[in-house]
Amino acid sequence: MATVILEAKIRESVGTGSARAARRSGFIPCIVYGDGKATESVCISRDLLDRYVHKSNFFSTVFEIQGVGKKNEKFVAKDVQFHPVTDNPIHVDFLRVGKGSKVTVRVPISFINEQASPGIKMGGVLNVLVHEIDVVCDPNNIPDTIAVDLTGFEFHHTVHANDIKLDEGITLPTGGKNFTVVTVVAPTILKKEEETTAATTTETTATAK
Repeated sequence: MATVILEAKIRESVGTGSARAARRSGFIPCIVYGDGKATESVCISRDLLDRYVHKSNFFSTVFEIQGVGKKNEKFVAKDVQFHPVTDNPIHVDFLRVGKGSKVTVRVPISFINEQASPGIKMGGVLNVLVHEIDVVCDPNNIPDTIAVDLTGFEFHHTVHANDIKLDEGITLPTGGKNFTVVTVVAPTILKKEEETTAATTTETTATAK
């Protein structure tokens, strides 16, 4: 994954008033922290951040923030606050990534080989419960997406986080919950037919008794 360069300037003062002034001037207040170094308050052009902050891979993108720390230092976004009405970013936290360290990043999930799923070919619906997942990896080896192969999926086939095949060097966070990611749901008409058949079978059995 290519590194994205952001230009920042140090915020001379902090606090609510300073943050509002920065926003009025077209900048987004941010903080950078981590790797045992002091937290720094900076601001980055709103127009520049808007190119990336709404993308699905924002949290798995590696950034160089010019104007902060040493040259070629790497950062990943850890949190974004959005305005409740406009949905524009109003604050971003960036984590400094030290050399040789691993980071936990949020990566989009993609689904491949839908046509190889018998359940989907018969009209089933792919019920996606999670669109992105946290993984731990080297910042130089962050995947663009985590692929889930749908080959052979029948109705009611379910994939949990621990079922996902990850590339070497990429793991799930330790102690995380084994949540459901996706399942193939039978079409409504088929469900009704199954329910009707089950009800008829029950009635027939009861009559025979």
